[in-house]
Amino acid sequence: MANCRRDPESEPESVFPHEVGLFTDSYSEKSRFCFCGHVLNITQNFGSRLGVAAGVWDSALSLCNYFESHNVDFRGKKVIELGAGTGIVGILAALQGGDVTITDLPVALEQIKGNVQANVPAGGRAQVCALSWGIDQHVFPGDYDIVLGADIVYMEPTFPLLLGTLQHLCGHHGTIYLASKMREEHGTENFFQHLLPQHFQLELAQRDEDKNVNIYRARHREPRPA
Repeated sequence: MANCRRDPESEPESVFPHEVGLFTDSYSEKSRFCFCGHVLNITQNFGSRLGVAAGVWDSALSLCNYFESHNVDFRGKKVIELGAGTGIVGILAALQGGDVTITDLPVALEQIKGNVQANVPAGGRAQVCALSWGIDQHVFPGDYDIVLGADIVYMEPTFPLLLGTLQHLCGHHGTIYLASKMREEHGTENFFQHLLPQHFQLELAQRDEDKNVNIYRARHREPRPA
């Protein structure tokens, strides 16, 4: 497992916003979801402090549905989730037998830890760590079997940082699952159509027209024979 401890005084400044003023009033909302036979009780702490990390987004639910409908096997796999928000995707992977590291910016970790404690039995293999793309991914090992992300492709300045983080984290034979709302105004399609395929073998695994959500599966490209 990764070592989650870091020296805050030595950290470079993240390009991600720590506060996004999308909500004026703070409140918590508890929701229940059922995937793969597991009932998940997820708390969402809405307010200006968490911003976009507060809620369960359509892409996260689509990815959980995909895992259920395609019987994705997490048993004994080393898994990491990026930009987890509520942690619902990583929690499901842990309940399905994965050895899971759930990550986001420090501001979101309290919410994720609460949801992990509420859903993953004692002794379950789920840990929560801070990870800022392009800054401290090398604190984590580079041999994950599965890398997960739901609705994390929406800020163009972060695309190179995310790409470098994916390159480091995904093992040579690993698989990346990214679910994303295809927002034209945020350059999402450009990331998947042009940036990611430069470094990974990419395929569209599922498309939800109603929600405008794509699920992509990516793997490292095989080296060309000499």
